[in-house]
Amino acid sequence: MDDSDRSRDDSSAPTDDAVGDDGTADSGDTAADSDEGDEPTTDGVGSDGATSDESASPADDAAEDESESAELTPLDRHDGSARWQNTDPVDEGETSDDTAGNDGDSDAEDADNTEDAGGDTGGSPSDEEEIGGISAPESDQEMPLADHIEEMMRRLAVVFIFGGIATLVVVAQSTELINYFWSYHIPAPMENRPRLYGPLELPLTRLKVAGLAGVVVGLPAFVYQTYRFMKPGLYPNERRYYLAAVPTSLVLGGIGIAFAHFLVLPAIFSYFTTYTSDAATIAFGLAETFNLIVIMLAFMAIVFQIPLFIMLAIMMNIVTRQWLEAKRLIFWGSFLGIAFLFSPDPTGMAPIIVTLTMIVLFEGTLAVLRWTGN
Repeated sequence: MDDSDRSRDDSSAPTDDAVGDDGTADSGDTAADSDEGDEPTTDGVGSDGATSDESASPADDAAEDESESAELTPLDRHDGSARWQNTDPVDEGETSDDTAGNDGDSDAEDADNTEDAGGDTGGSPSDEEEIGGISAPESDQEMPLADHIEEMMRRLAVVFIFGGIATLVVVAQSTELINYFWSYHIPAPMENRPRLYGPLELPLTRLKVAGLAGVVVGLPAFVYQTYRFMKPGLYPNERRYYLAAVPTSLVLGGIGIAFAHFLVLPAIFSYFTTYTSDAATIAFGLAETFNLIVIMLAFMAIVFQIPLFIMLAIMMNIVTRQWLEAKRLIFWGSFLGIAFLFSPDPTGMAPIIVTLTMIVLFEGTLAVLRWTGN
């Protein structure tokens, strides 16, 4: 073999210099080769796979911190909240999937917000839906409490205006009415002339008698204004019931006044005359006597509205006849308490008569409903 062949063999076989006789690599040559060779692909990882802190340079640490801080960036959303999104570079397929998922979540949240706000662009539920858990007529509208109170006060003012006008019209004829009531109810009216115990008794009594006419006119006005107040929340059949109640209320009020005038008051004054005849002679004062007369007439006009109130409550499905029959003792006790509270008779005669009248009206109305099958 010539010199050129030996030189070629020596250059092509570097393992003879790097590997010793025992087959191990020379450490000095290996370190030199790794310093001059390519950069390793794994930073700071030794031959045993463990991380070496000494091998990491300050430049690498700064680059790593900057990469971590750039991984999360705030993403402003339409609702004003912020969400952190990973901005690491990913494959195109993964990016499109994430974008679709985010858009889907946003659309779902938008749909939920729209549903909570009242549905689609229409903004109001359909007519077949229930509002507040209770089905309501189409004319029913929600109003603030202050508006309801204001409307109620206006309608009560209308009732007082009607009653006041009737009172002013009748006050001119009040003296004739006083003489009529006195002659009809007081035994022996010529001997028992009205006695005045104060300078204002006569004019005040005239106002009381005229006020009775105001009560008679004010009752139908009160029923009608109540209907106007409740009209937006009533169904058509309920409106018909209420409109029919206006003339019915006037008729029942007149019947109540006639009942008190022809039956109740004569019985009360006869009792007053007889129970004092053995000890003293009764002297009827004008003010006290007409207090009793006016209160009894007005009270009976209201008491005779009981059948109307019961019928309206049942027709409007507020109560049932069975419920009223089950609670009859409670109503009886309430009637007795109301009669003693508003009756000016200290003897107890007038409250007993009023209580019995209320019970008869209550039970009579239920009996008619039971008989008709309603």
